[in-house]
This record gives sequence, C-alpha cells and structure tokens, in this order.
Amino acid sequence: MIKKISTTLLVLCLVVLNSCKLDLLDNPNAVTTSNTDINYLLNQIELSYAGHFNSLSDPGMRLTRMLNQGSAIYDNAVSPGNFDGAWTTAYAAILTDVKTIIPLAEKAELFVHAGIARTLRASVLINLVDAFGDVPYTEAIDPTNFNPGVDAGATIYKSALTELDEAIKNFAATSKAGATNDLLYAGNADSWTRVANTLKLKIYLNMRLTDAAGSTTAINALIAGGKLISTATQNFAFKFGSNLTNPDTRHPRYGGQYSSTGGGDYQSNSYMGTLYSSKGFPDPRIRYYFYRQTIKNPTDVNALRCVNNSKPAHYSDSDVFCLPSTVGYWGRDHLSNEGIPPDGLLRTAWGVYPAGGSFDNDAGVPVSLGAGGGGAGIHPILMRSFVDFMLAESALTLGTTGVAKDLLKSAIEKSMADVRTLALGTNEAGKIATFEAASGTVWATEVTKYVTKVLADYDAATTTTQKLNVIGTEYWLALHGNGIESYNLYRRTGKPSNQQPALDPSPGGFPRSYYYPASYITRNAKAVQKANVTTSVFWDNNPAGMLK
Repeated sequence: MIKKISTTLLVLCLVVLNSCKLDLLDNPNAVTTSNTDINYLLNQIELSYAGHFNSLSDPGMRLTRMLNQGSAIYDNAVSPGNFDGAWTTAYAAILTDVKTIIPLAEKAELFVHAGIARTLRASVLINLVDAFGDVPYTEAIDPTNFNPGVDAGATIYKSALTELDEAIKNFAATSKAGATNDLLYAGNADSWTRVANTLKLKIYLNMRLTDAAGSTTAINALIAGGKLISTATQNFAFKFGSNLTNPDTRHPRYGGQYSSTGGGDYQSNSYMGTLYSSKGFPDPRIRYYFYRQTIKNPTDVNALRCVNNSKPAHYSDSDVFCLPSTVGYWGRDHLSNEGIPPDGLLRTAWGVYPAGGSFDNDAGVPVSLGAGGGGAGIHPILMRSFVDFMLAESALTLGTTGVAKDLLKSAIEKSMADVRTLALGTNEAGKIATFEAASGTVWATEVTKYVTKVLADYDAATTTTQKLNVIGTEYWLALHGNGIESYNLYRRTGKPSNQQPALDPSPGGFPRSYYYPASYITRNAKAVQKANVTTSVFWDNNPAGMLK
C-alpha cells in the first residue's frame, strides 16, 4: 500500500513539474524592462540627479571661496579619489537609467517622461564636460565594452544641444498620461521646456569664448523665443523635506551640520566677509545664508589658532584673514587645512537658505537636531535670477538683446525675493517676523538700498572688464549653494577678481578642470590621467595663470 502511494506521489510530482515552464535564467525578483514601473524609474533618475548636483557642486563651491577648501594645495583639493562617487552616479545610475527609460516612455507615448529624462541626461553630460573635459559618451553604457574611449568635450556639448532639442519636441507632443510623480514640476511640460532652453543658454554662454558669433545668434534666438526660466514657479530647484528617518529627506548640508555636536562645513571667510562689509553694510541675504552659533569673535588661540597670527605677507590689505567681521562669523581662509578643534558648536553654520537651517536673529545659540527649517531647503540648480545674470553677462560681452544694467538689477531683485520666499515658507517665518519688528528692519528698504549701491558701482565702472566684475561678483553672491555655476563663472570670466589667496603662497596652479576619478583610471584600459589640473576644458581659452 505504501509502495503504491509513493509511486502515485512521484507521478503526480512529475506531472506538476512538467506542467510548469520554469526558466531558471529569470529571476522573479530582478527588475527588467518588462516589469519596470516607469514612474518609479523617473523618480530614481531625479533623486540620483540631486546627488549628482551635490557631488559636483561641492568642489566648485570650495574652489570659488564659497566654502572653505580644506587642502593646503590645489592638487590635493581635486585629487582623483575625490570624484569616484560623482562619476559612478553619473554613469552607473543616471545615464544608465535614462538609456532604459527613454525607449519605454516613447513606446508607451509618455513623452513628458522621455523629455524629462533627456533634459537631465543633457545636464549631466554638460556637467561632466565642465568638470573633467573629454569624457566617455558614445561608447559608454555598453555592457559589452568595459573600456570606452572618450569623446571630445565640444562634441558632447553638441550632443547635449541635440538632446535638449529632442526633449523640447517631447514636451510639445501629446502624451497618453502625465508625469504626475515628477519630483520637480509635477510633469509641467512648459516648466521643463524652460529648463531645457535655460540649459541651452548655459551652453552658449560657456561657448562665447570660442564661438562669439554663434553664441550671440543662439542666445538672441532663445531670448526671442520667450521660453527661459523667468518666474519663481519655474525655478529649477530640487526641494528637500524635514523628515529625519525612513527616509531622511533633509538637505544634505543641514544633515551634516545640525546635530547635538554640530560640526560639518567650515564657511568661507572670504565669502562671508564680502557679504558682510563689501557694500559698506551687510547684504540682506546674509542672515538667511548663514547662522552664527556665537555672535562674539573668539579670542582663545585653542579655539581659533589664527587669532594670534599675522596676516600672510602675500595677502593684500583688502584681503580678509582669519575673521571676516567683529560679530562672530567664524569660518576658514582659502586652502586652510588646519586640524579640527572642538568648535562644532561655535563655527558659523548653513542658514535657512538654501539648506533649510536657522535664520540668524542674533540669538547666538548652538545648532541642534531639528532646529530652524529642519532641513527643508533646496538645491538651487537653475534659478530665475541666474538667467538674468547670464543674460546680463551676455549683453555686456556679446551685445545680445537686453540692457546689461537692467538685467543686473532684475537678477539681484529676483535673488533677494527667492531667498526670502524660501525662508518664509519654513517654520522660521515667525522668528523672522519677530526679529524684523524688534530691530526695525524693513526687507524692501534693505533690498532697495543694496540694489542702489550695486547699480551705482556699475555706473562708476569705466571699462567692460570692471562692469563685468560687478555682474560676476553679484552672480557669485546669488549662487550660494551652487558650486557648478560658480566654478563655470570663475573660469569663464575670472570674476570676482581679487579673490582671497591661498594661505600657502605657493599652492600650485588653479584647477581649470578636475582630475579624472581614480576608479575610472584604474578600471579603464584606455583611460589616461591628466598631467596636471591646469588643463582647461574646451570652452575655456582664457590665459594660463589668470585664476588664483
């Protein structure tokens, strides 16, 4: 009886197994193009893009004195090991995912999805060229090619322009469904069209040094088309939340500084000093950009070693050194690589803009977990003020449509308004109102005073170079939180002029591009490391030694 049952069970098992068409090569847990949720993939591309922006913005901020650069010489500041994460995010995440999503989106007639992916791919390509110069593209993202060769930076720029034109066509097409899960514009095709056109403006402005005539024609066409970012709702900014865990949605600069022990970034003495005193009065944005954990300057050499040091001999009388003010702005000088004393709850912290930190109301109390805006800040990628600054530079240097002075005025006013709007949209709004009432501060009056001063400086400038310095300096001050564009600005124009020197009188040549990442050099047989960091990207034909 037992034998008969066993035989029956064996036959039954064979029947069941033979009736199941099992393909052991298919992993039911693996994501494939047939089971990919296109909205989730788009979200992942956008999240990766935010990380890409942050990783390439950081070195740009440090090189342009927006943040302290914690290396004594430039070669160490941009060492190959610093860029592995940025490179991997670009190639293994964004460019790979974009290559996957576009055919899926276009086959399903989800053209807004495709357009967003194309726009972000173009932006990543531009950023890679601006950072490294010639990089792999046409042979990249090929699973059969482990050693892709590089494409010329100028060629990739042309590919990016073509990609942006295709994206604009996607946005103009009729989609079967909207990209409602889009993290930046909720699928608004007009806003994305403006981003694409603004990226084209960025490209042509960079290329003005090598193709002035072509850039002039192209920029005038973009102006005439009327589809550049121009209003606050069109700002290209990645927004963060205030959630601490599961997931942590806070701005990464906030997350790195607002804790029970503080720490995080050292702000740039040069940048804070310019904001505090270069106009003869503080920039209205300074209380939004920075939060002072103390409102008194340190006198203890154990807390801040440089308080007993003399200004370096190679510094000019106008160069900030050690402390940029008398009221507690506590940062570091350019290329300072000193050790870290226990000043985590003393050094000046990121403020409410763009990091979602605290508004500076002269309280002078340490940062803490959840303080201020809780991290609900933004990555300011392409703001409406940036557009007007770029157009002001273009009008001055190329003679494109528009009056440079008028565009400068508009740019500053838009920057002020957007900083203020973000801050008032956080839970710091009440603190701001209380401070202004107690101090008699009227925001509109402060902005008007500032704009009047800048325009007077512009009128007093007698040469194009001097006027460009006014525009470039104001653009630099408005770019707080965006090192990609400040690095481009500095290499393209050499402005702001008279930047704070390195502490070491011989820091090496200023990096005109970054070293290729170590992971790329060691894993790609065709990769060749640069001889030095003074190698310029294709559009930067400014003279050697122009930057310091």
